[in-house]
Amino acid sequence: MINLFKIKGQKKEEAANSNGGPPVKKQSPGELRLHKDIAELNLPKTTKISFPNGKDDLMNFEATLRPDEAGHSLSPSKYLLPTLTRLRRSNAKLVYHPNIDLEGNVCLNILREDWKPVLNINTIIYGLNLLFSQPNDEDPLNHEAAAVLRDNPQKFQRNVQMAMSGGYVDNTHFPRCK
Repeated sequence: MINLFKIKGQKKEEAANSNGGPPVKKQSPGELRLHKDIAELNLPKTTKISFPNGKDDLMNFEATLRPDEAGHSLSPSKYLLPTLTRLRRSNAKLVYHPNIDLEGNVCLNILREDWKPVLNINTIIYGLNLLFSQPNDEDPLNHEAAAVLRDNPQKFQRNVQMAMSGGYVDNTHFPRCK
């Protein structure tokens, strides 16, 4: 049986090489999907996405989420969001939040058991924004923060403010959010 896709790919590579161009790098299905997702991005104006390793490495990106201070989702009784939050697994002790542990792991169902191939970067970004505006104390990764949120919301808000300003909460130092 002749593999038509393989022959088609070889012809494209031969054409690129005969034109004096560099050899064509074959993209993985994940990279192809990511190109499509990026082309269709429709992020909230309070969210930015960047690719620190350039356009050749789209599999590694940073999402910067800012609160919508004009929106009605930020009321004194709600979680006080940082002015600038970057979710990066390499940056431990990042944020005081019941659904983010001190290692930077995020408890968001669409990143775990509810993941489906139909979901895209937009879905993840909107899910993270929702998580920040409505923390869930019933499914925590940071059990101490969840208990404070549930039992003493005013103390929770003070702890968030302390963490965002680069202070200590329960003997844990949080970096200042810029």
